[in-house]
Amino acid sequence: MTRVLVVDDQDLIRAGLAAILRATPGFTSVWETADGETAVALATEHRPDVILMDIRLPGINGITTTERILAQYTSPTPKIIVLTTFDTDEYVYGALRAGACGFLLKDIPPARLIAAIAAIRSGDMLFAPSVTRRLIEAYAPQPSGTAHRPESLHQLTARETEVLRLVGQGLANDEIAQELYVSEATVKTHINRTMAKLDLRSRAQAVVTAYETGLVVPRGTR
Repeated sequence: MTRVLVVDDQDLIRAGLAAILRATPGFTSVWETADGETAVALATEHRPDVILMDIRLPGINGITTTERILAQYTSPTPKIIVLTTFDTDEYVYGALRAGACGFLLKDIPPARLIAAIAAIRSGDMLFAPSVTRRLIEAYAPQPSGTAHRPESLHQLTARETEVLRLVGQGLANDEIAQELYVSEATVKTHINRTMAKLDLRSRAQAVVTAYETGLVVPRGTR
């Protein structure tokens, strides 16, 4: 059973998304708000499982709202899905960097919306690796020159670092398992340990980290 908070300042979009969810079996509670400050308050009070977050909000924007919500959680954290009009929006990158799990275009069909929420709750990413790379390569700052391994990665084992690199390249768990000749369960263990050590909230945030630390180099700069 899933509890959802819908955050969007466009009344028709917010009401439409909420109506779809309320009419779908398995969604026990659906809350709505049009601004970030109220979203933080509602998340604190109700502890939703999933938050649909508009990126451009009055007052504090979706990035700051995402940061504030995730900062008040230890575990489990809500799965925050960004609502956007353009999938290469710099604000979307900022939200993923802040810990959002993925993003959806606002014109998504109802069936795909429900499937996306189910996918995100199970730990999957919502977008194709090609979309991830295009977005992150457009906005992720890159280490200059031949920088040393970032301090943040020193706490990872060699295998955890390799798994993070493959996650950053957009490989799914089964593909990483084949690449490293290990079981999928072992891959999941490495990913969970890596995310815990680096204080990452989502797989999407792990992809951002892989680019920003230079583990993955944008195409065309090799």
